[in-house]
Amino acid sequence: MAPLLAFVDIFVESAHMDEVVQALAKLDNIEELYEVTGEFDIVTLVLADDIEEFRDVLKNKIMKIKGVKSTVSSIVLKTHKGARISSEFLNPTPHASVAVSHKD
Repeated sequence: MAPLLAFVDIFVESAHMDEVVQALAKLDNIEELYEVTGEFDIVTLVLADDIEEFRDVLKNKIMKIKGVKSTVSSIVLKTHKGARISSEFLNPTPHASVAVSHKD
Protein backbone atom coordinates (compact mmCIF):
# COMPACT_ATOMS: atom_id res chain seq x y z
CA MET A 1 0.00 0.00 0.00
CA ALA A 2 1.30 3.47 -0.89
CA PRO A 3 1.95 5.90 1.94
CA LEU A 4 -0.54 8.63 2.72
CA LEU A 5 0.39 12.16 1.64
CA ALA A 6 -1.39 15.21 2.98
CA PHE A 7 -0.97 18.93 2.69
CA VAL A 8 -1.38 20.52 6.11
CA ASP A 9 -1.93 24.27 6.06
CA ILE A 10 -1.15 25.87 9.40
CA PHE A 11 -2.30 29.11 11.02
CA VAL A 12 0.34 30.42 13.44
CA GLU A 13 0.40 33.10 16.13
CA SER A 14 2.80 35.57 14.50
CA ALA A 15 4.94 35.97 17.63
CA HIS A 16 5.74 32.23 17.49
CA MET A 17 6.48 31.79 13.77
CA ASP A 18 10.19 30.99 14.13
CA GLU A 19 9.62 28.51 16.97
CA VAL A 20 6.83 26.77 15.05
CA VAL A 21 8.98 26.44 11.92
CA GLN A 22 11.88 25.02 13.97
CA ALA A 23 9.61 22.51 15.73
CA LEU A 24 7.98 21.39 12.47
CA ALA A 25 11.37 20.96 10.79
CA LYS A 26 12.29 18.39 13.46
CA LEU A 27 9.29 16.14 12.74
CA ASP A 28 10.20 13.09 10.64
CA ASN A 29 6.81 13.00 8.92
CA ILE A 30 7.19 16.51 7.49
CA GLU A 31 8.56 16.05 3.96
CA GLU A 32 8.25 19.68 2.86
CA LEU A 33 7.83 22.88 4.86
CA TYR A 34 7.04 26.32 3.44
CA GLU A 35 6.41 29.69 5.06
CA VAL A 36 3.92 31.34 2.70
CA THR A 37 1.86 34.43 2.03
CA GLY A 38 -1.91 34.28 1.71
CA GLU A 39 -4.55 32.69 3.88
CA PHE A 40 -2.21 30.33 5.75
CA ASP A 41 1.13 31.00 7.39
CA ILE A 42 2.79 27.63 6.76
CA VAL A 43 2.15 24.85 4.24
CA THR A 44 3.58 21.39 4.84
CA LEU A 45 3.57 18.09 3.03
CA VAL A 46 3.13 15.27 5.54
CA LEU A 47 3.96 11.63 4.85
CA ALA A 48 2.41 8.83 6.93
CA ASP A 49 2.02 5.08 6.58
CA ASP A 50 -1.75 5.26 7.03
CA ILE A 51 -4.60 7.46 8.31
CA GLU A 52 -3.96 6.47 11.93
CA GLU A 53 -0.34 7.63 11.78
CA PHE A 54 -1.44 10.84 10.05
CA ARG A 55 -4.00 11.45 12.80
CA ASP A 56 -1.32 10.92 15.45
CA VAL A 57 1.11 13.33 13.75
CA LEU A 58 -1.58 15.98 13.37
CA LYS A 59 -3.16 15.64 16.82
CA ASN A 60 -0.18 14.78 19.01
CA LYS A 61 2.68 16.56 17.26
CA ILE A 62 1.66 19.44 14.98
CA MET A 63 -1.30 20.70 17.03
CA LYS A 64 0.71 20.55 20.27
CA ILE A 65 3.39 22.96 19.03
CA LYS A 66 3.13 26.24 20.94
CA GLY A 67 1.92 28.92 18.54
CA VAL A 68 -0.07 26.66 16.20
CA LYS A 69 -3.62 28.07 16.18
CA SER A 70 -5.30 25.71 13.72
CA THR A 71 -4.77 23.54 10.65
CA VAL A 72 -6.52 22.62 7.43
CA SER A 73 -5.62 19.24 5.92
CA SER A 74 -5.99 17.98 2.36
CA ILE A 75 -5.22 14.31 1.78
CA VAL A 76 -3.69 13.59 -1.63
CA LEU A 77 -5.90 11.16 -3.55
CA LYS A 78 -3.76 10.90 -6.68
CA THR A 79 -0.67 12.64 -8.00
CA HIS A 80 -0.92 13.61 -11.66
CA LYS A 81 2.29 15.61 -11.94
CA GLY A 82 5.11 16.86 -9.79
CA ALA A 83 5.49 14.12 -7.18
CA ARG A 84 8.16 15.25 -4.74
CA ILE A 85 8.64 11.86 -3.09
CA SER A 86 11.09 9.64 -4.94
CA SER A 87 9.66 6.61 -6.69
CA GLU A 88 12.20 4.45 -4.84
CA PHE A 89 10.66 5.54 -1.55
CA LEU A 90 7.10 4.89 -2.72
CA ASN A 91 8.07 1.52 -4.22
CA PRO A 92 10.96 0.28 -2.10
CA THR A 93 13.15 -2.51 -3.35
CA PRO A 94 15.02 -4.84 -1.03
CA HIS A 95 18.53 -3.64 -0.31
CA ALA A 96 21.44 -6.02 -0.54
CA SER A 97 23.08 -6.68 2.78
CA VAL A 98 26.71 -5.75 3.16
CA ALA A 99 29.09 -7.84 5.24
CA VAL A 100 31.69 -5.86 7.14
CA SER A 101 34.67 -7.51 8.75
CA HIS A 102 36.85 -5.92 11.39
CA LYS A 103 40.50 -6.72 11.89
CA ASP A 104 42.16 -6.09 15.23
